[in-house]
Amino acid sequence: MVVAGVMSGTSADGVDVAIVRLTGRRFRTRFELVTHRAFPYPAAVRAAVLNAMNAQSIAVCELARLNFLLAEIYADCVLRSQRHSGVVCELVGCHGQTIYHQGEASKYLGRNIACTWQIGDGSVLTTRLGIPVVSDFRPADMAAGGLGAPLVPFLDLLVFRHPRRGRIVQNIGGIGNLTAIPAAAAPEQVHAFDTGPGNMVIDGLCEKLFGVAFDDKGKLAAKGNVLGTVLQTSMKHPFFRRKGPRTAGREEFGREYMQEFLAQCGGADKHDVLATATALTARSIGEAARALSKKERYHDLFISGGGTRNLTLMKMIRSEVAEFGLNVLPTDAAGVPSQAKEAIAFAVLAYQTWHRQASNIPGATGAEREVILGKVSYA
Repeated sequence: MVVAGVMSGTSADGVDVAIVRLTGRRFRTRFELVTHRAFPYPAAVRAAVLNAMNAQSIAVCELARLNFLLAEIYADCVLRSQRHSGVVCELVGCHGQTIYHQGEASKYLGRNIACTWQIGDGSVLTTRLGIPVVSDFRPADMAAGGLGAPLVPFLDLLVFRHPRRGRIVQNIGGIGNLTAIPAAAAPEQVHAFDTGPGNMVIDGLCEKLFGVAFDDKGKLAAKGNVLGTVLQTSMKHPFFRRKGPRTAGREEFGREYMQEFLAQCGGADKHDVLATATALTARSIGEAARALSKKERYHDLFISGGGTRNLTLMKMIRSEVAEFGLNVLPTDAAGVPSQAKEAIAFAVLAYQTWHRQASNIPGATGAEREVILGKVSYA
């Protein structure tokens, strides 16, 4: 079956489409990547998405319009990917754009409520493409008591499980998240959680301090020095004291957090500020790997996502994990292009859903049981 996976992450920089050919079921699923393409959001669309994320106040009509607009954009991206590859898809798995995620329940109108919202309407997408679409993956896991994230560990288990080597698979998107897979692990032995900010704080500071969208190859941070006191204070954030499973988003590390971070830096040189934000991402990944390595022997740290292009960040991560002997590699070394991994994951998850197979990993999300993810819009 040929499936398109569509991913737009918390960095809100655009849309990734992976067209994948799949066979088999559950943990015997095999896939072949046909093509991967990345489409940046137009500037006005990105601004609207960022404005909607974790907004304290926004007009309902804006959210409704954005929900339909993103579906139109996703459809265009899939069609362009099909034309590029010469392959016609039979199914689409669309993550959608997260505008709010609250994995842990809190009181609302007398009840404990956890909730999430990924926009990009599935009915619009399936009508434009003429094929079924699986979307809205996270709520089913949350209804079963999970955090609704991370969901990529299903793919991680398929690809990275090894009979003799323990492996940690780290993704660095807007938020960082990892999957820990002990040697010869069964699904119930896999653990996953968000490590903290990935590119989110770095990108926000790049825009505010330098007027650019991101730190190209980490060149700007490389010119600065890490503010040690600020880094130590930042690592005392309550998020880092939570036990896994745990999940984060712009609610924890978005606009408000960036302002607090800047205030801690005082009048420091802007390159030092960016170097410190980069070190925060690296330190949070290193601390998570350190905690895991105290309980289990891990040999490899595979890294994917946009953060792999930040050479300063990658250098800092290698330094953080050097003391406990992790071999740091891009996921490309295991046959999964680092920039395509999450889009591939949602193609794989959609394929499981289409065949009525569960694909959450309770050890990763904290769910009480395995569930079939997503909602199907039929053509």
